[in-house]
Amino acid sequence: MDFLFIPFGLQAVAMFFDEFYFHRKRGLPLWERIGHPFDTLTVLSCYLFIFYAAPTDANLKIYIALCAFSSLFITKDEFVHTERCEARENWLHAVLFVLHPVTFLAAGLIWKQNTYPEFLLVQPIVTFLFMLYQILYWSPLWNKKNQINLK
Repeated sequence: MDFLFIPFGLQAVAMFFDEFYFHRKRGLPLWERIGHPFDTLTVLSCYLFIFYAAPTDANLKIYIALCAFSSLFITKDEFVHTERCEARENWLHAVLFVLHPVTFLAAGLIWKQNTYPEFLLVQPIVTFLFMLYQILYWSPLWNKKNQINLK
């Protein structure tokens, strides 16, 4: 069962490069500074759901719907990213789009099989802290130099 953690590790590495290399290199316009925490909120909702809900057939359907919504929602910026990001960042986004539902599948298996229940607590905490970072770091009060204004 330890293999279920591999997608989370890969996603964390990819997110690290996206956030701490590409985003800081190019700065983020307002639409991304607002949108990225909402992306993370959709992920958090999935993890909070399986933390609090029992793995019943009805709850599995709700979880799948939440995961499907999140997986589609995170692609909302790609029409603009193709114009504003370099090819390497777009490739990294593609990797993240592949890993996104894979991590949800792994979390769902952990939930359904009741293996590593402590992970179901850790993952929403880590996700919430990342969202908090996104809100605070990219707020106009915190870091004005990396924020760009685009028409």
